[in-house]
Amino acid sequence: MSWRQVVLWRHGRTEWNVAGRVQGQSDVPLDDVGRQQAREAAARLAGLNPYRIVSSDLSRASETAQILGEVASKEVEFDPRLREMDFGAREGLTWGEAWAQFPDGMQAWIDGDETQIPGSETHRQAGERFAAALHDHLKDLPPKGVLIVVAHGAVLRTGACAFLEIPEEHWSTFGGLGNCSWSVLEEWSRDDWSKWRLTEWNAGTLPEPVLSDDE
Repeated sequence: MSWRQVVLWRHGRTEWNVAGRVQGQSDVPLDDVGRQQAREAAARLAGLNPYRIVSSDLSRASETAQILGEVASKEVEFDPRLREMDFGAREGLTWGEAWAQFPDGMQAWIDGDETQIPGSETHRQAGERFAAALHDHLKDLPPKGVLIVVAHGAVLRTGACAFLEIPEEHWSTFGGLGNCSWSVLEEWSRDDWSKWRLTEWNAGTLPEPVLSDDE
């Protein structure tokens, strides 16, 4: 049996996170707390000896990734398909401000129609582009190799669900990821059989082997 791991790591904190402003694809940098979060998490994640580190090219993710790259002595690769979900006209606004400016669009959003905010991407669209990128980056990952993907809260959640082929009606059952927390996917394979599964969600400690009868 052989296995591969993917660590889906969210970037550190930003000033917009603190203010409750939607970031999306706006290029908001880490704040000082976010940089410290990245340094502390990188010290743990480097222990996994990652084979590759791939990141969104937005600065809050790329800086988080580069901090890990320095600790792990790995060059960081960048892929714009790993950018956060595009929230269109909502970007830069708080929840209350979005409701004040787009009451009909926000109500449609709540009701399941994500197309009424100008310029916005749907969760499905974001998840599928992330999953496509992940499949590409896994092509040369060797047995027992670890790929660390550094990205953003919404696209990591939707992308993981799309990659695992979880029906979209269940995506909302997965909670958000904290700043510099991560989730872990593992591939188990025997001969010509393989399966990816979720082994950790919104974690802050390194993955450990599961000693269980449920294999």
